[in-house]
Amino acid sequence: MLEIEVANRSGAPFDAGAATALARDVLTTEGVEDGELGIAFVSADEMRRLKHAHLGVDESTDVLSFPIDGRDELPPGEPRALGDVVLCPEVVGDDWRWPLVHGLLHLLGHEHGEAMEARERAHLR
Repeated sequence: MLEIEVANRSGAPFDAGAATALARDVLTTEGVEDGELGIAFVSADEMRRLKHAHLGVDESTDVLSFPIDGRDELPPGEPRALGDVVLCPEVVGDDWRWPLVHGLLHLLGHEHGEAMEARERAHLR
């Protein structure tokens, strides 16, 4: 079973149900049937601090992914912690769907390139 927790620390309105539904659809299509996922919408200042702390770059961005277990083999009975996807509405604007899909694919181990772009397009159809 997929457990998805959505938090809004950005102050911007968004549809948590739509974000959860899209995440669930992407993950199940990618073959992930169970695990825990966090999705956070944050301010530009918080995103800048996160990017600086984790990547050493002092600027805001649209999306960051923080994978934990990904697709790693886990001991039987061990719950899968997929990780967190953090989005910034101030940078993303109204279309948060592509950055969410992009972040989820990174959690699953995909890297930038044509194959990842094709997967993104397929999930957003």
